[in-house]
Amino acid sequence: MKVVAFLGSPRVEGNTELLLNEAIRAVEEEGHDVTLFIPSQMNLSPCINCGGCDETGECVLEDDMNDVYQAIREGERFILASPIFFFGLSAQIKALIDRCQAFWCEKYLLKKPVPEGPNDRKGLLLMVGGMKREEGFECGNATATAFFRSINVQEHDKLYYKGVDAKGAVKKHPTALKEAYAAGKGLVKLSGQRSRLADVRKT
Repeated sequence: MKVVAFLGSPRVEGNTELLLNEAIRAVEEEGHDVTLFIPSQMNLSPCINCGGCDETGECVLEDDMNDVYQAIREGERFILASPIFFFGLSAQIKALIDRCQAFWCEKYLLKKPVPEGPNDRKGLLLMVGGMKREEGFECGNATATAFFRSINVQEHDKLYYKGVDAKGAVKKHPTALKEAYAAGKGLVKLSGQRSRLADVRKT
């Protein structure tokens, strides 16, 4: 199956990327192809709220989002990974998500959601942040949930880790990388074989 991953961190080889790499490694070991998008390295304009997608479900802006739109339509599994900045997803990934207003219009205004495909559409959310309270992930999860539902991903697992800030600090976490790997394995299991991992909160 086709798996699409989004790396929301602008920090090269940071904690978010390390977690995502483990999930991707697990997916690829199961024989699936992964298309990776890194917004910080792409030409992405922010949504300008022009309303151009209201009647067509298509964005009027021309940039690298065209590749993202196609991948989302063709994908069956999706991994969204982001650090938490000021209690929200990174600006880089948020810009990409905002441009998915076109899918929201297509689904909710035009009543033409992206087809689920033979294996349904499922997601995985990976978040990491330096804050000490779990509440710091709530806004990020809410945004990710809106994104997933807009692209017709009806369920997603999530892993999030607080108190992880310095570059590479996640390597010292006793379980984070192993759990990200396991989550990747679980993501590509077919219905009835799904991993029991659904919601993990770790310090």
